[in-house]
Amino acid sequence: MSKRIDLTSEYQYRELQSRTRRHFIKQCTTGLGGIALGSLLGCGRSNSTNTQADIEAFVRKQVPHFAPSAKRIIYLHMAGAPSQLELFDYKPELAKLDGKDCPQSLLEGKKFAFIQGVPKMLGPQAEFSPRGNSGMMISDNLPHFSTIVDDVTLIKTMHTDQFNHAPAQLLLQTGSPRLGRPSMGSWVTYGLGSENEDLPGFMVLVSGGNTPDAGKSVWGSGFLPSVYQGVQCRSEGDPVLYVSNPSGIDGHLRKKTIDAINQINEKEYKEFGDPETLTRISQYEMAYRMQTSVPEVMDIKDEPEYIHEMYGTEPGKTSFANNCLLARRLIEKGVRFVQLFDWGWDMHGVAEREALDTGLPIKCKPIDKAMTALVKDLKQRGLLDDTLVVWGGEFGRTPMQENRGGKEWPFKGRDHHTEAFPVWMAGGGVKGGFTLGETDEIGYYGIQDKVHVHDLQATILHLMGMDHEKFTYFAQGRDFRLTDVSGKVVSKVIA
Repeated sequence: MSKRIDLTSEYQYRELQSRTRRHFIKQCTTGLGGIALGSLLGCGRSNSTNTQADIEAFVRKQVPHFAPSAKRIIYLHMAGAPSQLELFDYKPELAKLDGKDCPQSLLEGKKFAFIQGVPKMLGPQAEFSPRGNSGMMISDNLPHFSTIVDDVTLIKTMHTDQFNHAPAQLLLQTGSPRLGRPSMGSWVTYGLGSENEDLPGFMVLVSGGNTPDAGKSVWGSGFLPSVYQGVQCRSEGDPVLYVSNPSGIDGHLRKKTIDAINQINEKEYKEFGDPETLTRISQYEMAYRMQTSVPEVMDIKDEPEYIHEMYGTEPGKTSFANNCLLARRLIEKGVRFVQLFDWGWDMHGVAEREALDTGLPIKCKPIDKAMTALVKDLKQRGLLDDTLVVWGGEFGRTPMQENRGGKEWPFKGRDHHTEAFPVWMAGGGVKGGFTLGETDEIGYYGIQDKVHVHDLQATILHLMGMDHEKFTYFAQGRDFRLTDVSGKVVSKVIA
């Protein structure tokens, strides 16, 4: 038996509701929903009832502030933080201090993740040689990378405010050590859109067996519309979860289902004016188009054998090499921002696989080959000039030995370090064969041309044609930007 509705009471309820603050926020066309949509469209809320036109405006490309050097980004994040002292920062003086007690001046007033008491200094666990015409000092752990140093800008003096993985990853990728901010890829995609309407503008690939410590928030959209969040892909199985139709469902039925759902969403949008409903409609439509576009672009089996050899790829498996090749294929198809996360760089020395003299060389081998192949492949295809490739971790490693619990470990490792760590960039308008910054004789402090995380973000946006101080989004009562309230463009690295 159906419930009888008291029309009088219902009318009174609607009248009362229309006078409440909640109704103003939720339903009024001049309320926050309209204001939010207006901010996205760069104008007041449209009076059009054509939802499809609203969607197209909602996800449209915006105009850069000035001519960009780069049209797209591939960001290679080594989650766990590689040791600069075994890769990029040559410190012969540190070798002379190996095994000696760490000076108190390096410990007093400092925060470490695990160091307690007085640790021993630890000399470099790798050999270095000058590479390329630039003479850049690179470790023997990176023999392939050594062949492309003349295409690379190496920043040796990055520094951060966070000494634990999750907050440091969030700060690097979202501009804040706390949850809730949009990721760099979301900002870039919000600002510039995608060049392919059948693929998301921001796509994510993960290797190493785990997601980063900060989880999927490092590719989340925060307070930006969720259409701008990163879409995680896989290099085995369905490239995107649920991209294949369920058993018994064909493409025609799938399209009819999506059309029916979006008709409901259109009614919802027309009634409430919530811009997030446009996101939902857009995502359903994108998901349908991705059923054709994603499997095609994610299938690397048809690549020439010399490409597989150059990258070290194995079709059908999950690997950093596969992801590097997929990144090239994705940007070729117009994806704006491709983010690769590779887990397993946290070399504390608590086990052999985390030892700098045994585990790190093994970890470096496939990554060195693949990241080098990516730069070479982009260059030979004429894509490197307007594609920015960025590589780095979330912080650096200490010049002293790990001594968790005040005891030395049987394997050689280093603790987290905020004062100095490396990032390299290639293509997209940066200099080649150029090193920025110097650290002290043991690699503890940056002493020349220090670069903060926010400076790196400002520089990346600048190369994409965006002024980081003007590129803002109004949320929670104020304007936000990727660089928070600081950051400056590092002009010295720009060609």
